[in-house]
Amino acid sequence: MSDHYNAFEMSPVPVPGPDAVAPEPFRGIYGMPAFATIPTADLAGSVDFWVRGLGFFELFSIPGRLVHLRRWAFQDVLLVPAESVPEQPPALSLSFACVLGQVDAIAEACRAVRPDSVTGPEDTPWNTRDVHVVTPENARVIITAGKPLDPDSREARNLAAIGITPPDAGPGHNGAHA
Repeated sequence: MSDHYNAFEMSPVPVPGPDAVAPEPFRGIYGMPAFATIPTADLAGSVDFWVRGLGFFELFSIPGRLVHLRRWAFQDVLLVPAESVPEQPPALSLSFACVLGQVDAIAEACRAVRPDSVTGPEDTPWNTRDVHVVTPENARVIITAGKPLDPDSREARNLAAIGITPPDAGPGHNGAHA
Protein backbone atom coordinates (compact mmCIF):
# COMPACT_ATOMS: atom_id res chain seq x y z
CA MET A 1 0.00 0.00 0.00
CA SER A 2 1.32 3.43 -0.90
CA ASP A 3 0.86 6.62 1.08
CA HIS A 4 0.90 8.70 -2.12
CA TYR A 5 -2.32 10.38 -3.16
CA ASN A 6 -3.63 12.52 -5.99
CA ALA A 7 -2.88 16.18 -5.26
CA PHE A 8 -2.85 17.53 -8.80
CA GLU A 9 -5.21 20.35 -7.83
CA MET A 10 -2.17 22.05 -6.23
CA SER A 11 -0.23 22.12 -9.49
CA PRO A 12 -0.58 24.32 -12.56
CA VAL A 13 0.59 21.37 -14.69
CA PRO A 14 -2.34 19.94 -16.70
CA VAL A 15 -3.00 16.23 -17.04
CA PRO A 16 -0.69 14.91 -19.79
CA GLY A 17 -2.25 14.47 -23.18
CA PRO A 18 -1.92 15.49 -26.80
CA ASP A 19 -4.53 18.23 -26.32
CA ALA A 20 -3.27 19.48 -22.93
CA VAL A 21 -3.33 23.26 -22.78
CA ALA A 22 -0.59 25.12 -20.97
CA PRO A 23 -1.77 27.48 -18.25
CA GLU A 24 -1.42 31.19 -18.84
CA PRO A 25 1.72 32.83 -17.48
CA PHE A 26 1.09 33.52 -13.80
CA ARG A 27 1.59 37.17 -12.84
CA GLY A 28 0.47 36.99 -9.21
CA ILE A 29 2.77 37.65 -6.29
CA TYR A 30 3.02 34.76 -3.82
CA GLY A 31 5.41 33.31 -1.26
CA MET A 32 7.66 31.20 -3.48
CA PRO A 33 8.02 27.64 -2.15
CA ALA A 34 11.19 27.21 -4.23
CA PHE A 35 13.09 29.22 -6.81
CA ALA A 36 16.44 29.29 -8.55
CA THR A 37 18.93 32.14 -8.30
CA ILE A 38 21.27 32.14 -11.27
CA PRO A 39 24.31 34.43 -11.55
CA THR A 40 25.03 35.89 -14.97
CA ALA A 41 27.81 38.01 -16.42
CA ASP A 42 25.38 39.40 -19.03
CA LEU A 43 22.03 40.19 -17.42
CA ALA A 44 20.40 41.53 -20.61
CA GLY A 45 21.62 38.60 -22.72
CA SER A 46 20.43 36.09 -20.13
CA VAL A 47 17.00 37.71 -19.88
CA ASP A 48 16.73 37.60 -23.69
CA PHE A 49 17.51 33.87 -23.79
CA TRP A 50 15.16 32.95 -20.93
CA VAL A 51 12.34 35.02 -22.46
CA ARG A 52 12.72 34.28 -26.19
CA GLY A 53 14.12 30.76 -25.84
CA LEU A 54 12.60 29.22 -22.73
CA GLY A 55 9.31 31.14 -22.71
CA PHE A 56 9.67 32.95 -19.39
CA PHE A 57 8.51 36.54 -18.87
CA GLU A 58 9.92 39.30 -16.72
CA LEU A 59 7.76 39.54 -13.61
CA PHE A 60 9.77 42.49 -12.28
CA SER A 61 13.32 43.77 -12.03
CA ILE A 62 15.52 45.84 -9.78
CA PRO A 63 17.75 47.56 -12.35
CA GLY A 64 21.30 46.26 -12.28
CA ARG A 65 20.59 43.94 -9.33
CA LEU A 66 17.95 41.33 -10.15
CA VAL A 67 15.48 40.18 -12.78
CA HIS A 68 12.63 37.94 -11.59
CA LEU A 69 11.48 35.63 -14.40
CA ARG A 70 8.51 33.28 -14.42
CA ARG A 71 6.55 30.93 -16.71
CA TRP A 72 3.75 29.21 -14.84
CA ALA A 73 2.98 29.49 -11.13
CA PHE A 74 5.90 28.12 -9.10
CA GLN A 75 8.34 28.32 -12.04
CA ASP A 76 10.46 31.22 -10.78
CA VAL A 77 14.04 32.16 -11.65
CA LEU A 78 16.01 35.10 -10.29
CA LEU A 79 18.85 36.28 -12.52
CA VAL A 80 21.50 38.26 -10.65
CA PRO A 81 24.64 39.96 -11.96
CA ALA A 82 27.99 38.29 -11.38
CA GLU A 83 31.57 39.03 -12.42
CA SER A 84 31.81 35.66 -14.16
CA VAL A 85 30.03 32.35 -14.57
CA PRO A 86 31.44 28.81 -14.54
CA GLU A 87 33.11 27.78 -17.78
CA GLN A 88 31.34 24.41 -17.66
CA PRO A 89 27.76 23.63 -16.70
CA PRO A 90 27.43 22.07 -13.23
CA ALA A 91 26.04 18.58 -12.70
CA LEU A 92 22.90 20.10 -11.14
CA SER A 93 19.96 20.77 -13.43
CA LEU A 94 16.65 22.63 -13.08
CA SER A 95 13.52 21.13 -14.60
CA PHE A 96 10.47 23.07 -15.73
CA ALA A 97 7.20 21.47 -16.83
CA CYS A 98 5.49 22.27 -20.10
CA VAL A 99 2.89 20.47 -22.19
CA LEU A 100 3.75 18.14 -25.08
CA GLY A 101 2.67 20.69 -27.66
CA GLN A 102 5.36 23.09 -26.38
CA VAL A 103 8.41 20.80 -26.35
CA ASP A 104 9.47 21.17 -29.99
CA ALA A 105 8.69 24.89 -30.10
CA ILE A 106 10.81 25.57 -27.00
CA ALA A 107 13.69 23.51 -28.43
CA GLU A 108 13.54 25.45 -31.71
CA ALA A 109 13.24 28.82 -29.96
CA CYS A 110 16.33 28.04 -27.86
CA ARG A 111 18.22 26.92 -30.97
CA ALA A 112 17.24 30.15 -32.71
CA VAL A 113 18.75 32.22 -29.89
CA ARG A 114 21.75 29.92 -29.16
CA PRO A 115 22.20 27.23 -31.83
CA ASP A 116 24.27 24.79 -29.76
CA SER A 117 22.27 25.11 -26.54
CA VAL A 118 19.83 22.21 -26.98
CA THR A 119 19.89 18.42 -26.84
CA GLY A 120 16.73 16.51 -27.66
CA PRO A 121 13.81 16.19 -27.44
CA GLU A 122 14.05 12.67 -26.10
CA ASP A 123 11.60 10.32 -24.42
CA THR A 124 12.36 9.01 -20.94
CA PRO A 125 11.59 5.70 -19.20
CA TRP A 126 9.43 7.66 -16.71
CA ASN A 127 7.04 8.78 -19.46
CA THR A 128 8.14 12.31 -20.28
CA ARG A 129 9.56 14.03 -23.33
CA ASP A 130 12.51 16.20 -22.35
CA VAL A 131 14.67 18.88 -23.90
CA HIS A 132 18.04 19.60 -22.30
CA VAL A 133 19.22 23.20 -22.53
CA VAL A 134 22.43 24.92 -21.45
CA THR A 135 21.69 28.60 -20.85
CA PRO A 136 24.12 31.50 -21.41
CA GLU A 137 24.99 31.29 -17.67
CA ASN A 138 25.89 27.60 -18.13
CA ALA A 139 22.85 26.50 -16.13
CA ARG A 140 21.44 23.11 -17.12
CA VAL A 141 17.70 23.37 -17.72
CA ILE A 142 15.38 20.51 -18.60
CA ILE A 143 12.06 21.33 -20.19
CA THR A 144 9.86 18.33 -19.52
CA ALA A 145 6.36 17.30 -20.58
CA GLY A 146 4.40 14.32 -19.30
CA LYS A 147 3.13 12.00 -22.00
CA PRO A 148 -0.25 10.27 -21.88
CA LEU A 149 0.26 7.02 -20.02
CA ASP A 150 -0.66 3.86 -21.87
CA PRO A 151 -1.41 1.38 -19.05
CA ASP A 152 0.04 -1.45 -21.17
CA SER A 153 3.30 0.35 -21.97
CA ARG A 154 6.82 -0.32 -20.72
CA GLU A 155 6.71 3.13 -19.05
CA ALA A 156 3.59 2.14 -17.09
CA ARG A 157 5.30 -1.07 -16.00
CA ASN A 158 8.42 0.92 -14.98
CA LEU A 159 6.29 3.25 -12.87
CA ALA A 160 4.20 0.43 -11.38
CA ALA A 161 7.42 -1.34 -10.35
CA ILE A 162 8.22 1.59 -8.05
CA GLY A 163 4.65 1.94 -6.74
CA ILE A 164 3.27 4.63 -9.04
CA THR A 165 0.03 3.72 -10.79
CA PRO A 166 -2.37 5.82 -12.84
CA PRO A 167 -5.42 7.35 -11.19
CA ASP A 168 -8.46 5.10 -10.97
CA ALA A 169 -6.30 2.02 -11.47
CA GLY A 170 -8.29 0.06 -8.94
CA PRO A 171 -8.16 -0.68 -5.22
CA GLY A 172 -5.16 0.75 -3.41
CA HIS A 173 -4.13 2.98 -6.31
CA ASN A 174 -2.05 5.95 -5.37
CA GLY A 175 -3.50 8.42 -7.88
CA ALA A 176 -0.17 9.53 -9.32
CA HIS A 177 -0.04 10.81 -12.86
CA ALA A 178 3.03 10.20 -14.91
